[in-house]
Amino acid sequence: MNILFKIFSSIGFLFVLLFSVALYLDIQEMDKTEGGYESPYSGVTGETLDWDSMDLSSTGLVRRGYVLNFLVNGTTGMISLEIFGIPFEARKLSERAIIVHKLKEAFVRRGFSPEF
Repeated sequence: MNILFKIFSSIGFLFVLLFSVALYLDIQEMDKTEGGYESPYSGVTGETLDWDSMDLSSTGLVRRGYVLNFLVNGTTGMISLEIFGIPFEARKLSERAIIVHKLKEAFVRRGFSPEF
């Protein structure tokens, strides 16, 4: 009985460890920019989001991660997060995100009519 407990404990620990690392990597990939937090949002350094590499869905664009999917609605500008297929409405895009990551241009290029 003790050996079964150790086996299942090891499996559980390994799962939690791998899940935590994958979640950390997904969150790090969301926004790699720094600076420019005040209007007019200048002085931004880092890498902006590559909208052309994201998957196209019926409502917007999706960046698929290891365990966390990042969905952006192409019309309303609402951000959703999806874990294990369960969507969570997060919030609307910030003005900084719209300007720095050039969202409107990206959505028009991909065939949407942004209203944000």
